[in-house]
Amino acid sequence: MSSMSLRLPEELERRLTEETELARQPRSELMREALREFLQRRERERFMTTMVAEARAAYGNPETRRAALEIAEDFLPLDNEALEIAEGSGPDTPGPETPDDKWWR
Repeated sequence: MSSMSLRLPEELERRLTEETELARQPRSELMREALREFLQRRERERFMTTMVAEARAAYGNPETRRAALEIAEDFLPLDNEALEIAEGSGPDTPGPETPDDKWWR
């Protein structure tokens, strides 16, 4: 494992010391955890930025937008059927359970 040196402003140093005491963790472990979370967040942000840019580019293309809407319309009846089943309101679904009718029995 490599090591590094880091200069911190006094306020940040104070907060870090306070957190290590509250968390009862070594300072280096707390710093590794913070850096890991920071890097993961940055990676997610870059990924989401790329995804949004791709979606905007795709929906900016009229042909792509039309095809996506056609696909969505094809699945709409299935979505509605699944919703009806989940809500117990479909034509072939039984009514609500009675208190004595438990799923785990």
